[in-house]
Amino acid sequence: MRKAIIFDLDGTILDTETPEFVSWQEVYAARGATLDQSLWAQAIGTTDSGFDPYAHLENLTGEPVDRPSVRATRRARFDELMAAAEPRDGIVPWLDEARDLGLRIGLASSSGLAWVTRFLEALELRDRFEVLATRDRVNHSKPAPDLYELALSELGAQPAEALAVEDSPNGVAAANAADVFCVAVPNPMTVGLALPGANVVLGSLADRRLRDFLDA
Repeated sequence: MRKAIIFDLDGTILDTETPEFVSWQEVYAARGATLDQSLWAQAIGTTDSGFDPYAHLENLTGEPVDRPSVRATRRARFDELMAAAEPRDGIVPWLDEARDLGLRIGLASSSGLAWVTRFLEALELRDRFEVLATRDRVNHSKPAPDLYELALSELGAQPAEALAVEDSPNGVAAANAADVFCVAVPNPMTVGLALPGANVVLGSLADRRLRDFLDA
C-alpha cells in the first residue's frame, strides 16, 4: 500500500522545459546556429549530463560567447515565457487526492532549492509538500537515485510504499534506481522520448485517478 507520493518539478508539475529550450533556441538562432532538440533532450531532468550550451554554441559558430550577456538576455526571455505558467493538467487534482488519502507528499528535483521554491510559491503549491529533495542537498543528480533516497528517508517511506511522478528518461531512471513505482507524464519536450523504465505512461495525470495506483 502506498503511503507517499514524490513529484518531479520541471516538466512534471509545470512545463519549464519548453520555455528553457525555446529561450536557448533563440540565442542560437540569433547567432546563425541551430540547437538540436535531440541533443538538448539528453540533459532534461539532470544537471549531470555534461552538456554546456555555451560551449556547444562556441563550437558551432567558432566564436567566443559573452556568457554574462547571453545569460541575462536568455533568463529574461525565459521569465517572459514563464510569466503565465500554470500547473500541468491533473497536478492539482492529484495533490488534492493525495491529501485526502492521507499520503505524505514530497518532491525530488534536479534543480536547486531557490528555483524549486520560486515556482512552487508562484503556483501557490509550496505548502502542499512536506519534503523538498533538491540538487543542492545530494551528491548526484538524476538519473542517480540520490534525490529519491533523500525524499524517501525524510518522508519515512520504503521504496515499495511510494509512487513517483516523472516526465523524462533521467527522472524515470532515478525512480527506477531507487526501486520506486513510476508514473510518467511526458511534456512537449519529452513526449517523443523512450521511457522504458516507466511502470505507466500517461498523456496527462487528468487521464487517471491517483487512487488507481495505490496498490499497483
